[in-house]
Amino acid sequence: MNNTLLHLSDTHFGTEQAPVVAALEHLVAEQKPGLAVLSGDVTQRATVAQFSAARAFMDRLGIPRWIVIPGNHDIPLFNLPVRLLDPYRHYRGAFGSDLSPSLETDEWLVISHKTTRRWRHEDGEISPRQIERTAQRLRQARPGQLRVLVVHQPVAAPTSSDTKNLLHGASAATARWAEAGADMVLGGHIHLPCVLPLQTTGEDGARLWAVQAGTAVSSRVRGSSPNSVNLLRREFVDGRRGCSVERWDYDGASGRFCMAHTDALKLA
Repeated sequence: MNNTLLHLSDTHFGTEQAPVVAALEHLVAEQKPGLAVLSGDVTQRATVAQFSAARAFMDRLGIPRWIVIPGNHDIPLFNLPVRLLDPYRHYRGAFGSDLSPSLETDEWLVISHKTTRRWRHEDGEISPRQIERTAQRLRQARPGQLRVLVVHQPVAAPTSSDTKNLLHGASAATARWAEAGADMVLGGHIHLPCVLPLQTTGEDGARLWAVQAGTAVSSRVRGSSPNSVNLLRREFVDGRRGCSVERWDYDGASGRFCMAHTDALKLA
């Protein structure tokens, strides 16, 4: 059974820190997650070398099943011809042609979305077509599956200063996805880990949740928030589906990732 999913984001290869990379590899070897999601900003400047380093890192983790989506940093910033004509060329060379991959097991349904747009610098967008296609797929989920959606830019803001970073179309998306039975939306972009309740879904008050990851291995940490990743553990509580979200922070003194906080999510 694949009861544990590693959620990491904003690795920004090109700014990775070797001790943090080694510590994350050690954490994965200890915890042995069955699945992983890397929710964008894989690289700092979308170069071939940075994508190659990121792909080698994901391969070294040895996690049986994983998916990656591009973030705004994964489109060339200064190479305007490539940005306009073939913005995902280097990404595809490392991670394949599917920019919105999905994975499914008996325990998980994970649906990702390409939210970057070549005409936007940092902002992301989710289209009505993407929203509806995902809603229809959610309605086909098997009983017992945790239904997880993945975007790069956040669908909820932990601070008022982060509202400018919200995904365009987020309100319409979360309302529709909650109605269709989604459990949580994973994201990154703002380098600030948090778990936030979104739409209520039904008489029992169960919620759709936004789960944000910090920057996994990059030196581009935000304020006092260290490098961090999330471990999502699928569980059943009193015969109901549940999920705990563990935040693991990098501790420079010990050179290890240590569990810093756990949120127990109530699901429908």
